[in-house]
Amino acid sequence: MDMNLQEVAAMYELECTIGLEVHAELKTATKIFCGCKNEFGAEPNTHVCPVCLGLPGALPRLNSKVCDFAVKMGHALGCEINPVSRMDRKNYFYPDLPKAYQISQSDIPLCGRGRLDIIVDGNIRTVGITRIHIEEDAGKLIHDDDFAGTLCDYNRCGVPLIEIVTEPDLHSSREAYVFLENIRSILRYIDISDCKMQEGSIRCDVNVSVHEKGTPLGERCELKNVNSFSAAVRGIEYEIKRQKDIISSGGMVERETRRWDDKKGISTVMRSKENLQDYRFFPEPDLGAIVLEHERIERLRDEIPELPNKKMIRYVIEHGMNCDEAFVIADSPDKAKLYDECVALSICKQRSAANRILGDVTKFMNDTGRSIADTPLTAEALSELCKAAEDGVISSTGAKRVFSELVTKGGDTAEIIERLGLAQNSDEGFLNEIAEKVISDNEKSVSDYIGGKSNALGYLVGQAMKLSKGRADPAKLKSILENKLKKEN
Repeated sequence: MDMNLQEVAAMYELECTIGLEVHAELKTATKIFCGCKNEFGAEPNTHVCPVCLGLPGALPRLNSKVCDFAVKMGHALGCEINPVSRMDRKNYFYPDLPKAYQISQSDIPLCGRGRLDIIVDGNIRTVGITRIHIEEDAGKLIHDDDFAGTLCDYNRCGVPLIEIVTEPDLHSSREAYVFLENIRSILRYIDISDCKMQEGSIRCDVNVSVHEKGTPLGERCELKNVNSFSAAVRGIEYEIKRQKDIISSGGMVERETRRWDDKKGISTVMRSKENLQDYRFFPEPDLGAIVLEHERIERLRDEIPELPNKKMIRYVIEHGMNCDEAFVIADSPDKAKLYDECVALSICKQRSAANRILGDVTKFMNDTGRSIADTPLTAEALSELCKAAEDGVISSTGAKRVFSELVTKGGDTAEIIERLGLAQNSDEGFLNEIAEKVISDNEKSVSDYIGGKSNALGYLVGQAMKLSKGRADPAKLKSILENKLKKEN
């Protein structure tokens, strides 16, 4: 009998499996195999030489800083570091690759198996890392409606990359997004990539397969060169639906490489998926083995700080933050350092420090593009501000004024509060006088409140705060107003 797609799908449960290949440009001063400047935004074809253009007779020379950066990322992801590795030629013809091959690593990469623990919706997930290897980037092809044909800018040829390849351990677009965000944070923490997605500094290939739960993985399709994490999410969700529709209708998914068009929200076929033999890998004859001494490997390990994924897990489990809050603080080395220093001082509550950093500090950084390290703000001053707000010494409006002073000019929190006259007045006589005047000047709002319109109280409190020029303690003032209004009733 005939069955519709929903009925067929209901017969068995399909699940998706996702693997990622993350490419990150390294922020070395020069390219991977030559002395050309590694810089984004220069005039086309001005940072090129015979080596990165692959001219006959030009010989590459490996930039040792590239190896150091790759090993640091390997340590950050718990990888096995190979003390001896090599470079290989990956052969394919494309206009952005002037040599008609790419120097990469095949069977002996710098970094072997590792793992990354991430926290997704409150649950810790472990994602296996297959390998991290180094390679050179290709050039950039420019297509524009203003001219016919395609232009080639070879400035990017030879820019150093690391490629981070995961195991097929991800099962949703949400998990993939969190993983990518964690990778970006780690790259910034260990200071090896600027991670500017608008400049193509970090991008990824996405492999998606769909199969019946409990059966071997299905045929995978690859979405190539996805240039934003949100686009990766959209591409994954589209590809999952596309493959499920094929399987549910009795078809078979073919292994292929697809181009994701984020504007149209669709993927299209580029080519049938290559196998390793299609690239005809062989050892790079112009470069010797990469040999890393044990002392060098260990020195690079010692340079790794506490990483953002570890901080996130600690903030959620030990400090009671939700995942989004923990990410906002842990994602920025500046904010995480400030928060951890505030907690260590024990002047204010952890929650107060977190809220101030999630609010005022984050807004300042977003609005100005500045780092907290470039301001005179200290953890001690911020903690004193949080404590003053906790104790009702200053209002929330006053706290913002004090923060503005601290982050732009620095200084002592108590002195700023006194100099700006921001200390809240908790004197009962002063507050009673303010409350009585507001009640007498706002008969309609008083009647509204007595008549059951509770929002009228907020208006009266606002008027009272305005009358006190922001110096009254709002909590005590509200309590006094409520008591007086009950007597009016």
